[in-house]
Amino acid sequence: MELVTRAIQPALWLILFGTVMGRVRGLSTISGTRYIDFLAPGILSQSVLFAAIFYGISVIWERDLGILQRYLVSAAPRSTFVLGKALSSPVRGLVQAVIVYIIASMMGIALSLNPVNLLAVVLFIAIGSALFSTFSLVVACLVKTRERFMGIGQVITMPIFFASNAIYPIHLMPHWLQIVSRLNPLTYEADALRAFMLKGGVSTLGIGMDFAVLVVAFSFFAWCAVRLCPRMAA
Repeated sequence: MELVTRAIQPALWLILFGTVMGRVRGLSTISGTRYIDFLAPGILSQSVLFAAIFYGISVIWERDLGILQRYLVSAAPRSTFVLGKALSSPVRGLVQAVIVYIIASMMGIALSLNPVNLLAVVLFIAIGSALFSTFSLVVACLVKTRERFMGIGQVITMPIFFASNAIYPIHLMPHWLQIVSRLNPLTYEADALRAFMLKGGVSTLGIGMDFAVLVVAFSFFAWCAVRLCPRMAA
């Protein structure tokens, strides 16, 4: 049931939003690419974000059940708890990738099935999922209750999504939003996926830059989560 419900959102974005917005002048072709082709990697990055951003609620459940306290008093370093959560989150992201690939292929989107490109897509999905899941852990450590976490999660996900290049290129944004977009990790996630997911795909920001920004952001949020874990258990 979870797999079915998770397939609905990317399907709606690609089939409804992508088909309609592809008719808008200025979006119908972007650098020689159909808008629906441009959109597909962005929707995959959005799906990775949405699947990972609410990951922290599981920590709140574990705190309420007393499981988190057992983790933190064990001999294992606190970093292993955070990294374990981060490494498990890409599973959901990869499931979303399979769903998006199936829908995109049915819509005739020019997907690259080169094994090297597929491995690169898996790598960037894993990094992106780990990044946003650790960010979610940080939020969970700060707010501590499920109700506040859900409220904050709903508030922050849409600005992160719309202030990125997931559904429109950066050069179409006003200048102030371009600055915000370049500070947004989702922008680099979508840019990397766009380069490897599509036939003839290119990165406008540079694959090296995409990788570096995502790794640095993940490292920062992981460090914050490790520091805040004891506060969460209190």
